[in-house]
Amino acid sequence: MKKAKKQKLFVMKFGGSSVADAEKIKRVARRVHDKQSRGIKVVVVVSAPGDMTDDLLEMADGVSKNPPERELDMLLATGEQVSIALLSMAIQDLGSDAVSLTGPQAGIYADHAHTKARITKIAPSKIHDELKKGKVVIVAGFQGLNPNQDITTLGRGGSDLTAVALAAALKADACEIYTDVKGVFTTDPRVEPEASKVDRISYDEMLELAGAGSQVMQARSIEVAKKYGVDIHVRSTFSEDEGTWIVREVEGMEDVVVSGVAFDKNQAKLSAVEIPDRPGIAAKIFGALADIHVNVDMIIQSAAQDGMNDISFTVARADLKKAVPVVDQVSRELGGQGALVDEKIAKVAVVGVGMKSHAGVAARMFRALAGQNINIEMISTSEIKVSCVVKESDCQKAVQVLHKTFGLSRKPK
Repeated sequence: MKKAKKQKLFVMKFGGSSVADAEKIKRVARRVHDKQSRGIKVVVVVSAPGDMTDDLLEMADGVSKNPPERELDMLLATGEQVSIALLSMAIQDLGSDAVSLTGPQAGIYADHAHTKARITKIAPSKIHDELKKGKVVIVAGFQGLNPNQDITTLGRGGSDLTAVALAAALKADACEIYTDVKGVFTTDPRVEPEASKVDRISYDEMLELAGAGSQVMQARSIEVAKKYGVDIHVRSTFSEDEGTWIVREVEGMEDVVVSGVAFDKNQAKLSAVEIPDRPGIAAKIFGALADIHVNVDMIIQSAAQDGMNDISFTVARADLKKAVPVVDQVSRELGGQGALVDEKIAKVAVVGVGMKSHAGVAARMFRALAGQNINIEMISTSEIKVSCVVKESDCQKAVQVLHKTFGLSRKPK
């Protein structure tokens, strides 16, 4: 007797631009309905419609100068709940059975950190139960339940994390990330029209690109994909064409020196000025930032003069409201001159696994920027990435010259 063939399971994630209005929601519903009609089990993860998250944040700012993070999470989680309910209605209208679930209903548990919580576990029993009934299961991205039984959110791009984590927990055959672009490009095509689509890219490269500012995927979602071996297909909501596969290894990956150029304009440089040059100072500053869940990226310390120095580092602009008072207070308690802020900066990075076996990438990068009279304020490197902080006004020019320098422009057909 032949063993019954296991039914495939796909996780499909749709971003805010894909569900921005009624017509787009109906288009997504048709895509999901078509997938299920081919005998595939489907779990859908959706973001809030269009710019709803930004609109909700604006409303919060209108009623409170410093909204409590617990209440912010309660507010922001409503955006995804709008999407799941409307999409469920649209799918059922096509004849497929569907059910919408919040993150907590789907069994997504998170830690205490409001507005940027980390998933601690997924208990998808309710999802399995609904799939057994033949339903499309639609899960609100970006949210989970914390140990206090409060709803919490997973930070910007958190719906990507929800989708990848669910794909891992459900042992899905594929995790498809649908967006308004056709895949991962060598850089943002809106900044460099000659950018080309990448067919396959490794977890490590995508992780570095996401961390350096690429908006296609959230960095934490790539970390989870790498840990659990979830292959991700990034593709367009509005096209049937193949997109970009994010996988463990790509054939010949070390032959390509640089795979992409990323940038991030949502950064700020924060400096603790004239603080004592002695052991333990940096630990106190960065420990205080860790206590309020502020992530620090690039760090530079000036040479000591008369027993004093400056420590400068970059943080997300969204974290400045929290970070500046803390750094200013700690700096003054240590005998320093307080905190200085520069919001007019941008981070630009080149990424590629091929850097491991090709010398001189940083030198080529710095020469290219110097040739355009672009000053470098900070530098950070990893095994497969070189990042620089430049003036925000120089960002587009920097991206374009680096894209050309490393031969990433679209090849003529």
